[in-house]
Amino acid sequence: MRTHAIALTGALAAISIVPATALAAPHPGASGKHNKKVCPAPAAPKEARCHARVVTDAAGQPLISTTPHGGYGPGQLQAAYGLAGSAGVSATAGAGRTVVIVDAYDDPTAAADLNTYRADEGLPPLDSTSCAVAGGTVQSTSTRPCLVKLNQNGVAGSYPATNGGWAQEISLDVQMVSALCPNCNIALVEGSSNSYTNLFTAEDAARGLHPAAISNSYGGGEFSSEASYAYHYNYPNVTVSSGDSGYGAEFPAALNVVSAVGGTSLNVTGAAPGYARVGETAWGGAGSGCSSYVGQPAWQGTAVGSLCTSRNGARRRAIADVSAVADPNTGVDVYDSTPDGAGAKGWFVFGGTSVAAPVVASVYALAGDPGGPASPYSHTSSLFDVTSGSNGRCKGTALCNARTGWDGPTGLGSPNGIGAF
Repeated sequence: MRTHAIALTGALAAISIVPATALAAPHPGASGKHNKKVCPAPAAPKEARCHARVVTDAAGQPLISTTPHGGYGPGQLQAAYGLAGSAGVSATAGAGRTVVIVDAYDDPTAAADLNTYRADEGLPPLDSTSCAVAGGTVQSTSTRPCLVKLNQNGVAGSYPATNGGWAQEISLDVQMVSALCPNCNIALVEGSSNSYTNLFTAEDAARGLHPAAISNSYGGGEFSSEASYAYHYNYPNVTVSSGDSGYGAEFPAALNVVSAVGGTSLNVTGAAPGYARVGETAWGGAGSGCSSYVGQPAWQGTAVGSLCTSRNGARRRAIADVSAVADPNTGVDVYDSTPDGAGAKGWFVFGGTSVAAPVVASVYALAGDPGGPASPYSHTSSLFDVTSGSNGRCKGTALCNARTGWDGPTGLGSPNGIGAF
């Protein structure tokens, strides 16, 4: 167990937003040269792939440990993004608010794994027995925040089949919410499969819970009718990961009703409670680019300008809007006990824009304001501008090269407190 600076007195007020966490010595290989995607490529059109990447050895086997082994924990992440100490985030921030995670397939150990993660961070377990949906919202009869798992129709029970890769994605997502917003309730809505038909149904159920934010860590190639499905995501504070294959636009990040979240390499030094953010650069795997089918939203006009202009002169939606840590080389610790296809389970180090999407969703929940994707464009001074790094070739433009102001891989930058959200 890591060392912590939390005094628990039995109520939400005692759950600190700063569970101080010491970075463990790196596990061999966690520095990084090897990682892989945990979900298979879509087998058919209009299917999604999760955007989680796991650190591996040179042979492609995930690095596993019985303890956290070199990824960032809540203390580092909160310090990096201006959410610790006197940064305007109270010890009870997020209490009573819900972040919904939408993923495909079932993770049967999601609740138990999340509580293992929280125990390691000195946090009380989330209460899943007193958590229910009532009056269209997630409610807990406990003094602790709660976790509820629902199928794609918004019903507890009759869950889909288990999938080891997507189970790792789910563990990553829910644990990142607890890392950034320990007091938040979490609702996990599981699509019956990775088809967009099922994920859209799950997204509809997520909106029906009236949460503070919804996080989506999946995507795939664009298609010509994609804009007609935007209504499934048309809700304040929906985050979507931008993708892990470098320069190139993906759906649903290309929709103009969501916050498309790019990825960074994050450097945090020090020991608890004195973590220090050293800086961020654009991660080479972060998705970015111009949508082929979705028009530019008004709130992007000044920041993006004419960078995404089609041959007929129409301006297109640009990706991303904001960003957070995604590089597996500067990844996060995650616990998952549902075996993957090779039987791997335990503590892993994960990266991918699957990390970034729930991080930003959690900051939206901490802010508690339904500003949506337009909000950061009006509050750029409350973001860390990421100005170096690249994710591919785009003729030298900001669509794949970080710069001062907006750029494709990192958008307007990463959270610096809650002010931009």
